[in-house]
Amino acid sequence: MENRPLLEVNNLEVAFFTKDGVVRAVNGISYAVEEGDILGVVGESGCGKSVSMMSMLRLLPEPPARIMGGQALLNGRDLLRMKSAEINRVRGAEIAIVFQDPMTSLNPVMTIGDQIAESMQVNLGLSHHQAIQKTIQLLERVGIPKPADRVKDYPHQFSGGMRQRVMIAIAISCQPKLLIADEPSTALDVTIQAQIVDLVKQLQKELDMAVIWITHDLGVIARLAKRVNVMYAGYIVEMGPIISVFKRPAHPYTIGLLGSLPGKQVATDQDLIYIEGAPPDMIRLPKGCPFELRCPYRSDVCSDEHPPLASVGKDHQAACWNL
Repeated sequence: MENRPLLEVNNLEVAFFTKDGVVRAVNGISYAVEEGDILGVVGESGCGKSVSMMSMLRLLPEPPARIMGGQALLNGRDLLRMKSAEINRVRGAEIAIVFQDPMTSLNPVMTIGDQIAESMQVNLGLSHHQAIQKTIQLLERVGIPKPADRVKDYPHQFSGGMRQRVMIAIAISCQPKLLIADEPSTALDVTIQAQIVDLVKQLQKELDMAVIWITHDLGVIARLAKRVNVMYAGYIVEMGPIISVFKRPAHPYTIGLLGSLPGKQVATDQDLIYIEGAPPDMIRLPKGCPFELRCPYRSDVCSDEHPPLASVGKDHQAACWNL
């Protein structure tokens, strides 16, 4: 019997019911994450990257959000159909998440030590003293100087990069099987961003955990991920091994994203490529390809029918009628 992926998402659909209409945020996406794998999820703001992850952990407010269909199987257990008590046990213990802005994630009136210790007290049954001792070790592991002194400090006493290291310490405190990193380095300067990426990569190897890294930065994905999902308008439009997708992009949107990277144009003395137009209205998505109006390769079929993902190489798929 073939081993099951750690996480298997099948036809996940998520919508928001607003006064202006139904926002179709995630539209039947499917993918898998193996144990110890690093998956990058890229796409512009509003494409459904974060919503798809938040829906799996049942962190979206219902209403206005509603999971319309699909499965999110963690070792065969469907996260979308778990009762509240069961999904609460999964969060932190089996799946951890690091958000973009640590200042809105950390409690400003609790010490850093108490915030890290809390997760271990709840999920591992440690006493407060045991959890604080483990917290000091975790702070040292994520690169916080003088951790024994800093456990008594508050979030405002840390820099942005150090606060994000604290968030990573909270995330790995219970040694989860899967870490979801939701643009954790976006608000940081380039040097600190590189340090955070390297830290997560190092911890992933040490703990043998899987990572889903959500970003709009293709450079970060190139350094970190083994596989990549490219999202647009709530759909996965291309997916595959990072080397294959970057060397042989097949979907016009992916081609545009990679063509907009400055490095290539500097080396070849070419102008930067840019994608004309704007993303579609998520309340009024077209029946055909959502990228059609911005696509330089569009044809008549593109406006009539949505393209399915089709193979363009080994484990490499793209959703385009003009492949």
